[in-house]
This record gives sequence, structure tokens and C-alpha cells, in this order.
Amino acid sequence: MYDRVTEASYLTADNAWRYRSILRYFFIEHERMREFLFPEEIYQHLMQFEDFNHYTMEMLHLDLDALVKWGNLVARQELGKSRTIEEFKKKRFRYQCTPYTVEFERMLMSIEDTGESFGGSLERTQFERLYESVEKINQIISGKRVENDEECAQIWEDVLSYFRQITKNTSDYFAYINSEEVEERMQTEAFLIYKDQFTTYLRDFIIALQATAIQIQDLLRQIKREERRKFFDQVMNHSQQVFRFSHDDQVNQYEDYEGKWSSIKTWFLGDDQRESEYDLLQERTNESIRRITRVVQRLGERHQHYRSRREDYLYLARWFDSLDTLEEAHQLSSVVFGVFHTRHFYIDQIPSDDIYSDVWDEQPMEHETKPIVRHYREKTRAGAIVDRAEVKEEMAQAHLKERRQEQELIEKYIHDRKIKIANLPVVEPPVRKVLLLWLGKAIGKEDRVIKTELGRQVKLVNEEGRVLLRAEDGDLEMPNVTFEFLEEGESSL
Repeated sequence: MYDRVTEASYLTADNAWRYRSILRYFFIEHERMREFLFPEEIYQHLMQFEDFNHYTMEMLHLDLDALVKWGNLVARQELGKSRTIEEFKKKRFRYQCTPYTVEFERMLMSIEDTGESFGGSLERTQFERLYESVEKINQIISGKRVENDEECAQIWEDVLSYFRQITKNTSDYFAYINSEEVEERMQTEAFLIYKDQFTTYLRDFIIALQATAIQIQDLLRQIKREERRKFFDQVMNHSQQVFRFSHDDQVNQYEDYEGKWSSIKTWFLGDDQRESEYDLLQERTNESIRRITRVVQRLGERHQHYRSRREDYLYLARWFDSLDTLEEAHQLSSVVFGVFHTRHFYIDQIPSDDIYSDVWDEQPMEHETKPIVRHYREKTRAGAIVDRAEVKEEMAQAHLKERRQEQELIEKYIHDRKIKIANLPVVEPPVRKVLLLWLGKAIGKEDRVIKTELGRQVKLVNEEGRVLLRAEDGDLEMPNVTFEFLEEGESSL
């Protein structure tokens, strides 16, 4: 991976425009399933462009030799009958482009079609198709569905294809909406035309994402490593049927499948080191909706600020003109414009919370006016450092006492190192809070094992049905679960 890629030299060489024109023609013909080209037909193709008016056959041979040297083309000697004396004197070659060249040109054409802006999209159907493919794997593993090796390989390829589309399209689309071009368009009045369509697009995606992704997460948690081995064996069996002069080691191939499965699982569920990309995708979508809302609000405020008040003033003028007396005009003015020449009093604090109280009803206050001079500084008094160790110790002891009381309450309901919700009597409110806290933490972990506040490991075991947890402050219907307390060093499996 650290070797120099000489095959990319044609992109930055002095005559790159000539090399790229030649190899682009090779790529187009390769897509048409024509593998070998002769110099004459290459030259005939180049003569269609004005830039090659002074291009000669000798120059073409020099360019082809350079491309062969860099590894972009493979030259093969034509051993058939020579048609002219010149062909007999000179070795006649035909050329084929290499895989590096094909991939370079395919990438360049994709970039040219995309342009300078990011592409991507938020496709709801991709998540649905990924779920359907993972569900097929689950059915094959559980024996509900029987497929041959070829169909298993196709299902696995569908899973990888949909996952690649999801990661690529979502990352490219958010890069697009966060680009400078979109930021500039959001600041214009024309953006108001698209804001409803944009917001609906994001909202519909997040609703469909939440509905489908939860199902995918459940399937990824259910399918264990040992169960996947049989499915991957069928996929490997199909890959072995494809004719190759050399085959990859089955162990390495299996580890490659497991690594890709682990990437999909980490994307949806996360791991101990980082949050899942699915959660980040939801946050970025919600943040985009909030950003659009803020932009629309600012545009509305700006539009309101510059709105002409001409019609309002004309309406008021006609209203004043319709009044009969000056007194009526004064009354209307007091309502429309308020009191003229009001005096405002500044006070250091609010004397009363009653907004209807009058100034003369309040007690007089003193206000100290500070000198407005450059070198004036307020006098300060050195403060002392107060030792609050005793207060902190009291708070710590109170906290520990509360934890011990909770522990004592919990210990009453432990039988054979287990707490079965279905067998519990009426419990105290602190016990109910602790059990629900354990339940919430354990559901979010794959192995369902958590560590309590006092350092003990507890494993959550799901059972069928739902039960009623009765407490002194009310009853709660919840899943039928059992909390098992693990000893030090005991495995959670």
C-alpha cells in the first residue's frame, strides 16, 4: 500500500491532455466489450478533435509506449499476416487497458458527472431493503428458509450493496447541505419557496428511519456469531465455484465476512468506544431541521423589518382626519403613539413584583452615581477562603446513607441471587426507581449486564409476557424480567 502508483502518472504528466484522451477512448471501448485496439483506429478517433490537428502517427506511438511503461496499457504483438511492407518491417501491436486504468477512468467520469458539489440522498427504501435482506439471513439461519449457495451469496451481496449505498448517500447528502453553496442559498429570500419541501423531505426520512432501523437493530442483536457461520459457509462455497487460478484462504475469507458484518452492526448499534452512526444520523437530521427553522425565522424577521409602513401611516392619517375635535385626536394619539416626553427612572433593584404598583407607592431608594473618569477604580476588599470540608463531608455521608438504605431495601427482595419481578410483593418507591433504572441501563447493552452503584454486577433476563410491578405509590405494567446477581469474575454468558 506504500508503493508509488505509477499508473496515475498520466493524469499529471506534461502531455496529460493527450494521454487522457487516449485512455478515455480505451475505457469507452472497454465498456462496449472491445478489449484490444490498434493504433490506426486510435489515431482515427483522435483526428475528430481540433486539438489533434497537428498530431502525427509517430507521436501516437510515443504516447502509447509511455502509457505501456506506466502500466496503463498492455501491448501484444499481432502475429497474423502483414498487409503492407511497413507492417512487416515494424512489429504490429494491439493494446489493452489495464484494470487500474479502467478504475481511474470510471472514477473520473463519476466525478465529472457529479461536478463540484456533493451528491447523495436520504433514501428510505434503502433501509427497508437492507432490513429485508438481513431478515432473509435470519430465516436461513433459523431454518425457516432454505436457499442454495448461489442465493445465499446474492443475499449477502445485497446486504453489502444496500449498506454501502446508505453510508455513501447519507454522508454525501449531509456534506452537501452543510456546504458553502447551500449555506449561501439559505440566506436568500428564494429559499423560502423550498423550505417546506426541504423540511418534509427530512421529516419523512427520519420517521421511516426510526421505524425500520429499530427492526434492523433487533435482528443484528439476535443473530449470533456461531449461527452466522453456516450461512457464511454457503457464501464461501459459491465463491469457490467461480473459476480462478488461485483461491483465497477460507479462514481469511470468513474473517473478511465477519469484519463486514461487524461494521454493519457497529453502524447501527455502536460499541464500547463510540456512539453508533445511526444515532449520529438522527442527530444530524434533527439539527438540519432546526437549522432550517432558524434560517426561516431570521428571514421572516428581516422581511418584517424592511416592510414598508406607508399604508399603515396613510390609514392613520385618514383616521385622524375623520375626527371632529382636537381632544379626540389627542386621545387617539395617546393610544397609537403613547405619552410624549416621558421620564424614565433608573433603580438598582426591583422594589416590588406587582406590575400595577405606582412609583409614588414605593419607598424611596438611594442610587450611588460613580464618577465618570478614566482612572477611577472601585475599592475592593480582600476575601477570605472559606473551608467547606465539613459541609462536603456531611453531604457525602448523607448520600452514602441514602445508598445504604436503598441497598438494604433491595436485599430484602433477593432470593437465590435473583429478583423476579413477577414474585415481588408491594415494594417501596425507592425500590421501584432502582429496578426501573437497572432495566433502562441493561436494555441498552448487548450482553444485558450492568454494574450497580455499589459495584455489583447484575444481568437482565427477559421472560415471556408482561407483569404488574406493585408499589406503594401506584402500579406499573412492565416486561416480565429477572435480575440475576453475578459473583466476582463470573461470566455473563
